[in-house]
Amino acid sequence: MRRPVSLFLILAALGVPICGQELRLQDPGEPAVGTPVGTMAHLPIDPAQRRAVGEAIRARDYRRAETILLGEIDKNPRSTPLLKALGSVFFLDGKYLDTVTALKKAEAIEPLDNQSRFTLALAYIILNHRDWARPELAKLEKSDAANPLYPYWLGRLDYDAMQFTAAVERFQHTLRLDSNFMKAYDNLGLCYEALGKYDEAIETYKEAIRLSRAKLTCSPWPPLNLATLLVKIGRLDEAETYLKASLGCDPRFPKAHYQMGLMLEKQRKDEEALQELKEAAANDPGYAEPHYVMGKIYRRGGDPQKANAEWATFQKLKKEKSEERPL
Repeated sequence: MRRPVSLFLILAALGVPICGQELRLQDPGEPAVGTPVGTMAHLPIDPAQRRAVGEAIRARDYRRAETILLGEIDKNPRSTPLLKALGSVFFLDGKYLDTVTALKKAEAIEPLDNQSRFTLALAYIILNHRDWARPELAKLEKSDAANPLYPYWLGRLDYDAMQFTAAVERFQHTLRLDSNFMKAYDNLGLCYEALGKYDEAIETYKEAIRLSRAKLTCSPWPPLNLATLLVKIGRLDEAETYLKASLGCDPRFPKAHYQMGLMLEKQRKDEEALQELKEAAANDPGYAEPHYVMGKIYRRGGDPQKANAEWATFQKLKKEKSEERPL
């Protein structure tokens, strides 16, 4: 899938309202569940400590919230509300392995509620253990068949596994449950594109763009995905319109700058292409692909030293990416 795991994961897992992105951060069209601070109101601890945890979360001082909760768990190690609260705060803090540990300890005492199980599933996805996430999402779908988030994420797993036909069915089911679920349209478009159904993909991306524009904050992903397909099939003039729309949603969006640079490189507009590619690399220092295309442009322009330097950076970043390890 083109988009990485985003802040949407964090917001969805913790129930922060996002109706009205992300990660891939964010995307409109997602059902809300509750608020993490609100769930802290019923913790079985001293009221002053409860207030301190809530204030720490609001201030994004997650380490303080974790310290308080860990101290309370030392006193009451079999408290599932405390363990689940700690798992949620770990998730906010980007400590996904710790999230899993806390929630599995809670589950060993009693079954998880749906929100905590969803947090667990998303932590597994971020840790690149989609095989562990799938059964958790299947349990959630069985327990709450009307919630579109669960077939949506199962569709994301099917897409990642290159089971595109199965993913199409998942996203179509999601849209039957919520016809305004923008991200489901966007991901359905990716599936149609992967299956070579370009006309269906284009129309589906356009519907995602329409829904995104109807929200207060638009997502840069649907116009980017449509533009990427249009570049691939040679419809460059149309692609430029959607790349500009993507950057209109997020002027610093590295992938849109990269695709704009790629399109300009195909048109031999080398100086303009370099500007876009440099912007992409500056906004995401770990992004390898812009350096490869810059190397091509420098080689074509008769500057092998710069070309080799860009290709060396490309290889270095790709190697670093490949060395990242899941759980």
